[in-house]
Amino acid sequence: MNIANHVERIARRHPGRKAVVFEAKDISYGALDACAGALARSLRTNGVRRGDRVALYLPNIPAFILAYLAGQKTGAIVVSVNSMFKSEEVKYILNDSGAKVVFTTAELLPNVPRELCPALQKTVICEGLAAGEILLDDWLAAGRPGFDSFNTEDMRPGDPAALLYSSGTTGFPKGVTLTHNNVITNIRAAVNCSGHSRSDRLAIFLPLFHVFAQNYIMNAGFEAGATLVLFRRFVPDAVLDGIERERVTMFFAVPTIYIALLGAGVAQRKLASIRYFFSAAATMPQEISRRWTEIYGPPVHEGYGLTECAPCAAYNHVSKHKFGSVGTAIEDFEVKIFDEHDRELARGEWGEIVIRGPGVMKEYWGKPEDTARALRAGWLHSGDIGRMDEEDYIFIVDRVKDMINVSGFKVWPAEVEQVLYRHPAVKEIAVYGIPDPLKGETVKAAIVLKDGASANAQEIIDYCREKLAVYKAPAQIAFVNELPKSATGKILKRVLRQQA
Repeated sequence: MNIANHVERIARRHPGRKAVVFEAKDISYGALDACAGALARSLRTNGVRRGDRVALYLPNIPAFILAYLAGQKTGAIVVSVNSMFKSEEVKYILNDSGAKVVFTTAELLPNVPRELCPALQKTVICEGLAAGEILLDDWLAAGRPGFDSFNTEDMRPGDPAALLYSSGTTGFPKGVTLTHNNVITNIRAAVNCSGHSRSDRLAIFLPLFHVFAQNYIMNAGFEAGATLVLFRRFVPDAVLDGIERERVTMFFAVPTIYIALLGAGVAQRKLASIRYFFSAAATMPQEISRRWTEIYGPPVHEGYGLTECAPCAAYNHVSKHKFGSVGTAIEDFEVKIFDEHDRELARGEWGEIVIRGPGVMKEYWGKPEDTARALRAGWLHSGDIGRMDEEDYIFIVDRVKDMINVSGFKVWPAEVEQVLYRHPAVKEIAVYGIPDPLKGETVKAAIVLKDGASANAQEIIDYCREKLAVYKAPAQIAFVNELPKSATGKILKRVLRQQA
């Protein structure tokens, strides 16, 4: 068993099939596997062995895919580093993981504090020039006599394959340890749910260092023998032009991207080739989902999961799509709703979403106490609040940590946001709690208005009070030009709370 087997399988059977399209250049499955094999050979020559950590501090370029596959072929554990991180953050992850090799670019190299990372032995530059440094092309040339594939390491199902670091919204990020079995079973489930096929062309503009793009798009696409149309980042005009030019058929994004495209009024022809839309990584507001379907046709399917699930645990099925739901548990997974005492709740009651299945992580790297808190009695505790209907469809309420306590009353920001998205002037919203000396907390909303629209704070507050209990309505409104977001497009409410 090895994650890299999916590319090897297609390379043997269909070596000329396109694997990756990047900036008008094509890479076939045969060439991708041969280059990954050559790079794996150089990794082995330079001391990388089974279980060693190989870090990828890279943007969305083909070298990320190449280094990922090469690391898997050697039996190493691939460590994904957010390409937006700076030196302190990079140092933490390299030292926490004990990475022996890091692949990066000349532009990002100044953020790699090699003198402060004792385990780090080699730095490989994958793009740009840096005097005196090892270049990716040098290792490719050194590792490919005969340009054949590498004899891939056979791994046990429970062997670690990847470390993906949590967002670190509370304290330092934790390294989520995913095994070969975690990833392989999850990407096969993704193919069954979303219907990836060898004739599909998948757009990847979400960052490959994130589990959504890495597994649900990249690895699942390779499992199906599809073509990946890779973009460095989400630049709307460039991505839309690329989708139209390359006839992309599957579109994977997060809710903030759908919101931005709706606000920009994207022409239908730009997305005419797409047969399938998918959203994950954050809850999709129902109003946005409905408006998107009215304009562009196919529904926006939703999945639910966490980095700790590799990532998918639930899916809103094609055969029975429910607006506002993230679907039912995927194959071989169980999802339940627990109360604060880890007891299962009845249908319709709100509680913590807990998950059990083959994609659930092995551990948090080097953090047994955090692992024990998250994995209790075989169940992964998600930290998300939700409910389940009589047909086992899951509805996300909010994150436990985002709940607002107003004079003892619970307010879930997502409920308030769903209402505000129906206001005709509102483009994007974040609702969060701020300290209050009398009530403990009060509700605040940061709002981005649609272009040309106008609204005042009292109008927004009154609108909410007409539709919600008074204590749920925002007490304060801040009109902003944009909301702080992570690299994957998640709205960073912790930043808003800190600013407040």
